[in-house]
Amino acid sequence: MKEFLQEFLNHLFVERGLAKNTMMAYQKDLLQYIAFLEKKGGSDPDAIKREDITDYMQKQKTRGLSATSICRSLAAIRMFHRFMARERITREDPTHLLETPKTWKRVPDVLTANEIETMILSAQGRQPQHIRDQAILEMLYASGMRVSELADLKTENVNTEIGYVRCIGKGQKERIVPIGKKARDAVKRYLEKVRGKFVKGQIVPYLFVSRLGKRISRQSIWKIIKFYAKKAGIKKAIKTHTLRHSFATHLLEHGADLRSVQEMLGHSDIATTQIYTHVDRERLRSIHKQFHPRP
Repeated sequence: MKEFLQEFLNHLFVERGLAKNTMMAYQKDLLQYIAFLEKKGGSDPDAIKREDITDYMQKQKTRGLSATSICRSLAAIRMFHRFMARERITREDPTHLLETPKTWKRVPDVLTANEIETMILSAQGRQPQHIRDQAILEMLYASGMRVSELADLKTENVNTEIGYVRCIGKGQKERIVPIGKKARDAVKRYLEKVRGKFVKGQIVPYLFVSRLGKRISRQSIWKIIKFYAKKAGIKKAIKTHTLRHSFATHLLEHGADLRSVQEMLGHSDIATTQIYTHVDRERLRSIHKQFHPRP
């Protein structure tokens, strides 16, 4: 099975153009699935039955995995078996007619505009690290980019004069996202005063770099977000997509149309973007409950 798994991953990379992070997630899910089958004594791909897959799903459920995680795992398993059937490695696809667990779309946690402002201001300072970190926070909120997209953002893909970034998202899909004056000014300041000191003459294509002049990692950006949220006194749970969620929610609250927000976020399906319309309803519901005389 592991031999066929490598063929499948090569297929995803070459023919489907999936993002590296997505492929790593699929690989992890499928290695766990294969380990389960081997322990059960079913290492022959042609001998796998639908019941084996449902047993695996049930085991994941008893382990306490969320419905979202189980669905993601099932999606990887489904694609793997379809690939093997299409390549005639197996005679049939055991995932055929397999039901997908029901999932609930969770309303994402967002920060208020004031919380965003406080968080960005908490990064102010004259030290090179402060200037870079403030530019990172401004860019994340101004563009709605994923943390991984910001880490991969190249200097040549940012136009601080006109005000836009050329972003490469999931599946190598390209999109153009406008950015406002505050983000442009923060990036200009970083480019003029800091980046050169970090790279020290090295040729580094990436916009944001570490103090050693290397491409800044997703993990480092995540630590920056958490650090300044804590410094700003924000008590809400902060996640990697919190600024992205806030970007989308604030645009919709101020009258942006759903299609435009979908394009700026890089969602292939508008249903993914529609979750942000629920955030505003939740906010209105909480205001009603708090202030209505008969809640």
